[in-house]
Amino acid sequence: MLALIRLVPFALFATVCSFCRAGGPGAAFLDQHCISCHDADVKKGGLDLQSLKFDPNQSAWIKVFERVRDGEMPPKKKAQPDKAEKDQFLAALKEPLLKADSEDIASNGRVRSRRLTRVEYEHTLHDLLGIDIPLKTLLPEDRASHGFETVADGQQLSHHQLARYLDVADLALGDAFKRAVQGDESFEKFVDPKALSKSRGGNYRGPEFRKGESLSWPITLQFFGRMTETTVPDDGWYRITLKDVRAINPGAEGVVWGTLRSGECYSNAPLLFMIGLVEATATTRDLVYEAWIEKGHMLELKPNDGLLKTAPTGAKGGNVSFNGRDLSKQGFEGIAHRGINLQRIHPYADQIAVSKNLFGELEPQAIKSESLNSLITRFATRAFRRPVTIEQAAPYHEIAKNSLVEGDTPIEALRTAYRAILCSPRFLTFIEAPGPLNDSAIASRLSYALWCSMPDEELIRLASQNKLHEREVLAEQVERLLTDAKSKRFIQSFTDQWLKLNQIDFTTPDVRQFRSFDPILQTSMLEETRAYFAEMLSDDLSITHLIDSDFAMLNGRLARHYAGENPIQKKSGISKKNKKTEAPSIPSSENLVVSPVQPGKGLQKVVLKPDSKRGGLVTQGAILKVTADGTSTSPVVRGVFINERILGNPIPPPPPGIPAIEPDIRGATSIRDQLDKHRNNESCASCHQTIDPPGFALENYDPIGVWRSAYGQNNQGASINPAGTTPEGQLFNDLTTWKQLYTQRPQQLARGFAQQFLTYATGAPPRFSNEAELDEISKTTHLRSIIREVVLSDIFQTK
Repeated sequence: MLALIRLVPFALFATVCSFCRAGGPGAAFLDQHCISCHDADVKKGGLDLQSLKFDPNQSAWIKVFERVRDGEMPPKKKAQPDKAEKDQFLAALKEPLLKADSEDIASNGRVRSRRLTRVEYEHTLHDLLGIDIPLKTLLPEDRASHGFETVADGQQLSHHQLARYLDVADLALGDAFKRAVQGDESFEKFVDPKALSKSRGGNYRGPEFRKGESLSWPITLQFFGRMTETTVPDDGWYRITLKDVRAINPGAEGVVWGTLRSGECYSNAPLLFMIGLVEATATTRDLVYEAWIEKGHMLELKPNDGLLKTAPTGAKGGNVSFNGRDLSKQGFEGIAHRGINLQRIHPYADQIAVSKNLFGELEPQAIKSESLNSLITRFATRAFRRPVTIEQAAPYHEIAKNSLVEGDTPIEALRTAYRAILCSPRFLTFIEAPGPLNDSAIASRLSYALWCSMPDEELIRLASQNKLHEREVLAEQVERLLTDAKSKRFIQSFTDQWLKLNQIDFTTPDVRQFRSFDPILQTSMLEETRAYFAEMLSDDLSITHLIDSDFAMLNGRLARHYAGENPIQKKSGISKKNKKTEAPSIPSSENLVVSPVQPGKGLQKVVLKPDSKRGGLVTQGAILKVTADGTSTSPVVRGVFINERILGNPIPPPPPGIPAIEPDIRGATSIRDQLDKHRNNESCASCHQTIDPPGFALENYDPIGVWRSAYGQNNQGASINPAGTTPEGQLFNDLTTWKQLYTQRPQQLARGFAQQFLTYATGAPPRFSNEAELDEISKTTHLRSIIREVVLSDIFQTK
């Protein structure tokens, strides 16, 4: 039982012993399997079972129950109880634990009070007011608990945070009232290729102007490709149209990849914001993007493929010159276009819609003092996401009244009342009473789960009719919300947290080792994983697609990346013979996909070859990158991720005093050899038998998701051994056989996903007394259907 000790605080471990030692049905079990190591004399790990007391409200005993049930305790090296003995012990322990947990949920709720996350707050204000200002980055970051920012246990609402929410509410209301009263400002500008090549002084790092086109080349100077004439006059959303884009000297893939970014584009403000990927092909076409651009920022466009042959600057210092040379004739790849059109847009609502959100059917000039109370009650009902009583609305009516007394206009008084509403706990938090949720609470929980925002008019109407408790009605609403365009918010928010995609920038791969990694690849990786999850969701695919599939969502850049080994052996440089920059060889995707990825089509669904070493979510580049540190990989990190996020196996933190394993970055020693020593520690072995197998299976993938056969540069280090044994004792030789084992476990995968979605959607993980219902949900093994069954469950519909 030693490994169990580290999972449970000493004072909490008391329960099992007195529960069983007092003559209960578990007494013989503990006498035979535990007491010899944990009595008053030996006290292994400082644990004395003889002095402990039983309390079924202690959550530690749920962990005890689970470890014994799952065969982790007693340790494998000790004598094991027979099935009847083990079942008797578990039955005796389960009954009081179930009773205590159920009573606590009935009294207090499984989900404690929780507030809107900053993502939910931003989307809610966008939908409530019709504004489009990015608000998330103006608020303090949310802290994740159980892997999700939505979980109540990890949330705080300090005075500092509340002050920031007030500031953001002022900003949002200011923009909304300005647009509603004064109208939307318009802006449109076309910048021709000649104007794009203008310099404002200082070092020139803009594009080349040649024969009526603007040409951008793979020049590595910082901010090369900046276009000063695209500087925008105000913060806002802009539609950017690149006219007649074409590739210059595209390779076998038929594409030159670039990035379109915005920023000040000078060294005093080096941060750049990704707008989108530029996939230039031999066929001329317009490319359209929509992005938020800050006032005074300009556009930067350049080929940004890490494997392109780098073009020389043509000048000394930090300048670029194209005089006396023709990079196209010299064979360099580039991107050409015939100008850029910039147009100010409002993607969420026009001025009429914003005015309706604030003033209903009244025109701004028609608002009088006698109109205020009805407008305030209407706004509070929408903001609070439930009917508002006269008593609840009265304080806000009074605020507006006092504002009028102080000399404010009716519109100013209305804004003051609205500000108070947006600062109310009824807006910032979820109002849920213990027990079954009422229809308004179900409407909110559902809309925030699948839209990250407030309920729409249809959900509010159904809630007012008390119809959301009807199974068929609620199931129809799940389908409606998942089909709506707003579900893209859920896809991004959920995958960001569930799969840690929001941590993809936490590490930067070593450019000396990973020459092929670039912004295009990272952006493509994120888009791949989100598109793959969206495909599973829209087509209600089997949950086993998390592990393996016969298709992938790829663009040409990703296909090329996945097709070959890391091209580090031939680095870019200047050849003394011909003075031209050499580039690494670019692998072909012929060994990856059945039919080639079509150039210019962006991400597309492609059929994989059986031996592609891809398929499923777990081998996608984004997953493999967020589970590595940019330089090396660890089966422990990837193993914990796969267990917790995919397989549904929670992994406890390591025991105190156990040092982390440091990989040999030279690759001379395999991490498996280091882990073998680590696993000899009895307090580590029980968890590592669960953690390590999926980590070993994925070890053939380097930190940027490229397949390798050995560690070290050029695969010259220790060989990789991907074989292992599952916790149940099943052997696998490599990733393929590991996948084969787990695609045969759809119910385990369904249960694991249901746990993750429930935690995200409700604000708390499932509890011990929810396990029977989770087992029932997991009989449904297709992704969209699992989400539906979760929403229809009592777990979802109870606080």
